[in-house]
Amino acid sequence: MPRRFPLYRYVLGATAAAFLLNVLLRVPLKIGGLPATLLAALLSAWALCAAFAWLEQRRPQAAERWLLVALYSLLLGLLYLMILGLMWLKDEPGDMGLLLFFFHYLCYPVALLLVLHISRTRPD
Repeated sequence: MPRRFPLYRYVLGATAAAFLLNVLLRVPLKIGGLPATLLAALLSAWALCAAFAWLEQRRPQAAERWLLVALYSLLLGLLYLMILGLMWLKDEPGDMGLLLFFFHYLCYPVALLLVLHISRTRPD
């Protein structure tokens, strides 16, 4: 079934939404740490899933779901590597800092997987 938009556009929109949600949650709303990351990850994943369903008038198929998660993970991984590089220039993070940083990154692909799985199993 042909798509109206390529998958990378959905991923770019979700990544932009994740960035903006992080800024919104952390600066004016003063929510920090892991709760802000989890909330931003879940909201951006839900936005991607809802946008796909609304624009395509269907749920993503299995191959599309995996490709969405892979592209989203790749793009956010590149952004997180840039942020890690900036952190490294300022001061070398410790082992626990790197682990915490990795878990903050991991929230995004896992949230997208969960949202796509829930939308797949939800009845019409």
